[in-house]
Amino acid sequence: MSDNCPKCWADLQTPLFCESCDEVLETKEASPYRILGVAPEFSLDRMALRKKLLRLSRHLHPDVHTKADDETRDRAQRNTAELNAAFEILEDEFRRADWLVKSLGGPDEEAERKMPQAFLMEVLEWNEAIEDARNTAPGSAERQRLEGLETELSGERRNTMDEIASRMEPLPMMHAPILTQIRQKLNAVRYLDRSLYQIAELRLEQANTPTH
Repeated sequence: MSDNCPKCWADLQTPLFCESCDEVLETKEASPYRILGVAPEFSLDRMALRKKLLRLSRHLHPDVHTKADDETRDRAQRNTAELNAAFEILEDEFRRADWLVKSLGGPDEEAERKMPQAFLMEVLEWNEAIEDARNTAPGSAERQRLEGLETELSGERRNTMDEIASRMEPLPMMHAPILTQIRQKLNAVRYLDRSLYQIAELRLEQANTPTH
């Protein structure tokens, strides 16, 4: 991909359009970092990222291209979708780490299904608590304990993401062994998210059950 506009040869800040001449460009595959024009790092300022999204979005808004031909308007619509998809990856720390691990040649969740051994020792206990709550009526002691479990799992998620961040700053080298360790921790976060969703469902069921 060229770093210059094919129309006016100005430097491109994003492959989606040229900020100098407002030409909407036909894009090829580009990383979410390149699309949003930010450095490829794990740590990002989410507020600054959102401001960049809004600024770039204005250049692709339909109102800017009301007099353009159909092809240009179609490109603007496609590029807006690409911009939003890139933002969704970078704005979320889990999806950002997942994308970086794969882009650096690390395993995806299908190639590496393991979770950290220390984490696995707690999984059985958590699974049992959730299953006990699921098999009892709303209002039971097992259901009442869900709030404490939810707090514990949320804290575990925060700690695991902090550990992932510490291993990704600076970014590992291509195919570095540490990428497998990071993938295992991402698998743990995926498990925690699934468990937290199950707890939220059970707590909602309890909240919606009429009391007598």
